[in-house]
Amino acid sequence: MNSIRTIPLWPAVRHLLLITGAMVLLAPFIWMISTASKPPEEVFSSELHLIPHHFALWDNLKIAFAKANLWRFLLNGVIVTISIFVLQVLIALPAAYALAKLRFLGRDTLFALVLFGILIPPQATAIPVFLLLHKLGLLDSYAALVLPFTISVFGIFLMRQFFKSVPDDLVDAARMDGISEFGIVWRVMLPAAIPAVTAFGIFSVVAHWNDYFWPLIVLNSEQLRTPPLAVAHFRNNEAGTNYGPLMAAAMVIIAPLLIAFLLAQRRFIEGITLTGIK
Repeated sequence: MNSIRTIPLWPAVRHLLLITGAMVLLAPFIWMISTASKPPEEVFSSELHLIPHHFALWDNLKIAFAKANLWRFLLNGVIVTISIFVLQVLIALPAAYALAKLRFLGRDTLFALVLFGILIPPQATAIPVFLLLHKLGLLDSYAALVLPFTISVFGIFLMRQFFKSVPDDLVDAARMDGISEFGIVWRVMLPAAIPAVTAFGIFSVVAHWNDYFWPLIVLNSEQLRTPPLAVAHFRNNEAGTNYGPLMAAAMVIIAPLLIAFLLAQRRFIEGITLTGIK
């Protein structure tokens, strides 16, 4: 009697669900590329089609770069995001090390406050921070974009979870070699925490590269605007929005994030995985 070969139903259903979810998530990006590749008459046409009849991506890119100083906006985004990330790491690593490896009175209370800080949205503190920057005369500057985000409670939490997985014997051996506590942070813990730092870097860069709310209220000068504010150049209440160049500019703004994630995805996944190990 021939054995009946069973069909693995659950793996097929699982892959179908994953493909469906991926298509839903990719649909806005596919439509963005499609719109950026169409001339105006096809964008406003009543006929729905993804593939343009006349390829106009290069023309829309030329209009986008001519209408908005995208190179300057991209440079501002790089300066702001890198500055924020570097300062966040400089503060988060020592704080996370103290919460993970040092024993002192009130450590658990401080960690509870860190967890509480994660629950506070940045919009809740926007007005007090804005008034403080106004009193200091720092509005409409790079400092106004960077300083409010130098302390990341999420970064402290993520690094602390990773440091908890580092063996105490490694820290004790470094102390026996005469390395100071700050030396342990930068010479021992930081090299071991590269995956977690990379994972946090992805979160930090994406969040502040895409931030539209805070730069909108603290900046007046066009030369300091960040990439998300570039979309405002294509809004015209009288003549209507030019969606082709708008989507082309959106492609340019998203491209650095996509490239950075593709280059760091292995470290990102490794860092997220290791932060859960106890």
